[in-house]
Formats: sequence, structure tokens, C-alpha cells
Amino acid sequence: ATLHPQFSTMTSSENPYSISSHPNDGKSCYGGRDLIGYGARTPDPKWPKHAKVALNFVLNFEEGGENCLLHGDSESEKLLSEIVGAGAIQDQRNVNMESLYDYGTRAGFWRLHRLFTSKRIPCTVFAVGMALERNPDACSAMKDAVENNGWEVASHGYRWWDYQEVSEDVEREHIERTVAIHEKMLGKRPVGMYQGKPNVNTRKLVVEEGGFLYDSDSYADDLPYWTMEYADGRPHLIIPYTLSENDMRFASPNGFSHGGEFFKYLKDSLDYLIEEGREGAPKMMSVGLHCRLVGHPGRAAGLKEFLEYVNSLGNDVYVCTREQIANHWYQHHYPM
Repeated sequence: ATLHPQFSTMTSSENPYSISSHPNDGKSCYGGRDLIGYGARTPDPKWPKHAKVALNFVLNFEEGGENCLLHGDSESEKLLSEIVGAGAIQDQRNVNMESLYDYGTRAGFWRLHRLFTSKRIPCTVFAVGMALERNPDACSAMKDAVENNGWEVASHGYRWWDYQEVSEDVEREHIERTVAIHEKMLGKRPVGMYQGKPNVNTRKLVVEEGGFLYDSDSYADDLPYWTMEYADGRPHLIIPYTLSENDMRFASPNGFSHGGEFFKYLKDSLDYLIEEGREGAPKMMSVGLHCRLVGHPGRAAGLKEFLEYVNSLGNDVYVCTREQIANHWYQHHYPM
């Protein structure tokens, strides 16, 4: 194989490994990656009431913003549905996929909304801008939950797209447009961003926009952390998300097969983190939810069981939004 020229910066006489060498060899921080993080001794997050875990539920509101010819796209959606392993269909609609997504906003969202509000448990909504704009009733329910149940509505981008190949100009406009939709539909701009399928420019554009307290396009830690690589070194907060404690595994091979498995996995994760917290290393835990997945009754039953378990744990668990985590981290852990 032919190596890129940058893979070798020395002559063979200077470097005995000139064929396989790369300028990033031996580095632990490079290209936005940090393989060290907090290391062996994590900081005390100082969660309210000495909680051992800060627990955040994320409700992804994506339906109506996915790939679809009716949305001006050139292919159908292929991800995170009951059709495991589906492929995109070029230049044609996939009406089965469309109706599976429609379930999320027609039924799933309302089931989960009732569940969380009845138990008075706050959550963060990762809301796709195009999806919000199509569903004023859901927006009204979210707005009421923000005011009366402590919810947060963060941005999940304008489209539920893979932004890997999207140009900076288009992505910048999408970020600007989705902020405007939040302001129009919810009366408040988002302070958090989770693009979900970002590219190497996404975080730069989020910081450049200027109004976000945090982004969650990372899975790199069990605690929030700062980056100083943008805006001339101004600290930017990253609150990591999860693809592990996530109902997307209902739609993947060898994932969860029923609500009981989902409950057991979430309980095991939370119990382990509480134990770590009691030993002096408190953490945070995210739980990812999708209206069209865990919004089905058999799966929602497992989520309901977990919410009831969480409510039994008292002050060991601080159930909160990501905005609350961000404000806490700015107050107690802003880099000096």
C-alpha cells in the first residue's frame, strides 16, 4: 500500500521506522482527541445534596426531520427503526419507514410525555428543528413541560442527517435556522447542541454561533469536560452522551429484545456508578430514548420500571437536565 507523504517525516537513516511513522505517533492529545482525560483520579463534581450520580434522560425528537423524498432528499431513511439493517432507497420513498417514524410523533412521544410528567421527572429533549416545526402540539407540550416539570429542549440540529459530507456553509445555516425555530416554536433558544452525526467542523460552528453553553457530540467520558481549542482558547463545555444506555439497541442486532432487558441494563449501570460515587468518584449517567423505539408500550414498561427505581434512591441520584449540569459545571469547575 502507498502511504500518505505525511506518514514519514524522517529519512530511513534518521528513523528506522520511516515506512510506518506518522507525526502523531506517541501523542495522547491530537486532532481534537484526548486519550488521557481525567486519568485515574476524577474530580469531585460536587453534585447537589452530595449525590453520587447525576442522571439525565434524553428524549430524541427526530421524526419529521429524517431523510425522505418529501423533505427534498434523494433517498429514504435507513436508521433506527423496526426494520433492522434497512438500506436507503435512492430516489424513492419507503412508506414502511415513513410510517414507523410517524409512530414516534403520533403515539410514542405522547406516551413518554405522560410517563415523565406524571412522575415529575425532568428530561432533556434533543429536538430536530424540522421535526419541531411540523408538530406545534408537541412543541406546546414541551413548552409546558419546561415551565412546569423542569424539562429542557436542546438542539439536535435542523435535520436528522449524517453531516459527515455537509459543507460548512450549509451546516452553519442549519444551526442558525434551528435556533430560530426553537425561538419561534418554544419561545426560547437552545443552550445545548447534539448534532448526532457530526463532522470535524461541527464543534467549531457550534462555538462560533455563540449562544450554546455546551455540546454533547462526544461519548468520551463519564463526566463533563472542557476544550480550549476554539474561539481563541475560550473554554467550551462538552457533556458526553451515550450510545450504550440507549434504546437504540432495540433496533440493533444482539441488542435489547424487551423492556425487561432495558431496565436491567440501566439498573446495573446506575448501581455501579452509585457504588463508585460512594467510594469517592461520583459520575454522570445519560439515558438515550427515542419516541419511535421506547415509545412502544412493551418497551415503555421497562422504562417505567426504571423511573420508579430511580425515584426510590433518594438523594443518591440527582435527576436533572443537561442545562442544569452545564450551569453546575460552569459554577464549580470553570477552568481558571
